[in-house]
Amino acid sequence: MIALKIPVLYNPTGADRTAAIQRPAKSAEDLKGVVSSVFNAVKEQGDQALIDFTSRYDGVALKSLSIEQSTITAAIAQLDSTLKESIEQAYLNIKSFHESQQLKSDKVITSPGVTCWREYRAIEAVGLYIPGGTAPLFSTALMLCVPAQIAGCERVILCSPPDRSGGLHPAIIFAASLCGIDEIYTVGGSQAIAAMTIGTETIPRVHKIFGPGNQYVTAAKIMAQDYQVAIDLPAGPSEVLVYADSEASPDYIAADLLSQAEHGVDSQVVLVSMNEIIFEKVQRSLDSQLSELPRERIARQAMANSRFICFTELEDAFDFINEYAPEHLIILSDQYESYIQMIKNAGSVFLGLNTPESAGDYASGTNHTLPTAGYAKSYSGVSLDSFVKKVTFQHITKEGLLDLGPHIVTMAKAEQLEGHANAVTVRMNDIEKS
Repeated sequence: MIALKIPVLYNPTGADRTAAIQRPAKSAEDLKGVVSSVFNAVKEQGDQALIDFTSRYDGVALKSLSIEQSTITAAIAQLDSTLKESIEQAYLNIKSFHESQQLKSDKVITSPGVTCWREYRAIEAVGLYIPGGTAPLFSTALMLCVPAQIAGCERVILCSPPDRSGGLHPAIIFAASLCGIDEIYTVGGSQAIAAMTIGTETIPRVHKIFGPGNQYVTAAKIMAQDYQVAIDLPAGPSEVLVYADSEASPDYIAADLLSQAEHGVDSQVVLVSMNEIIFEKVQRSLDSQLSELPRERIARQAMANSRFICFTELEDAFDFINEYAPEHLIILSDQYESYIQMIKNAGSVFLGLNTPESAGDYASGTNHTLPTAGYAKSYSGVSLDSFVKKVTFQHITKEGLLDLGPHIVTMAKAEQLEGHANAVTVRMNDIEKS
């Protein structure tokens, strides 16, 4: 096998810097055209379109789109007990972290007699997309099912691509069952997003769709918004950026890069450092570790999208990191605390020499459904907050309206909205007469 040779880019500026920030991606127009045809087919043919797409893309002839309770029970029974125990531990950690995000509604008196507050309401119907493709990501089921459970969403459905037998990996089913979710459908890709957006004979339309996926899934989620269905965030192919000090182990760096490269051929990994010597050492470690990976072919292809970048100035390094806005940011340094305030844009950050990104992927407790492709500049990762709406309330007493009312009337008239002013005036007149 030919050794990896990733060129090192030094202090990139201009076009070189722009190129270094780009992710591997298909044409947006090409994606939109394919996804639009999928939506149209699902709209016109319902379940039959899903069955046809599954046959075409997954090579599976489905007899049913849904998984029966008896199948769920049998799948859980056959799951390895050691894996069950690990999933249960991860469930407890994820649950603990997301429960800490629960907020109480405090009432605020903004002026005498005027009370305002906000209350939380769970989104009633949510759809969770769990990627399948080259690997059954049962960890994503935990990341989405747990906050949905804590939020108290009334209806939660789960869609995931079927395996060759037409079923799902028992671990996905077990993760969902821990959260009380038993409405599970064996459909994947952009057609699953279309089904949850539009609704079919079997799969219900939901109010919000969650979950990562490939570029087609991401494009489908963006299109879902045209149908008044909300999404969590644009979460496409996985990516990681490692910032390494001189003290960082080249083996740790290589392992962290490969942990994301093995996700898929369209994943991207980036190494940023001010230590010029470390890049060659990492290259050697990558070659050694790659040969040990069962998914070597996938990881090797993904490494073609990789970037090694050397900066002379620390400020320039972190300016680049913030401009790149990685899904995962690993700070491989014992001096990580000195870098925290420099980080502005990242989905999730892993601090120190003993905090691999894998911990967040599985069991530390934080959510691994994160913004990719630079969306970390404006989106947060999935949290309990993602599954609730905030409804504002207010109550004004008679005294409060007499105090605040004249200001409202003045502002409404200044905007030439006499109806707004009158809604206040008629009440103030009645109060003053009583």
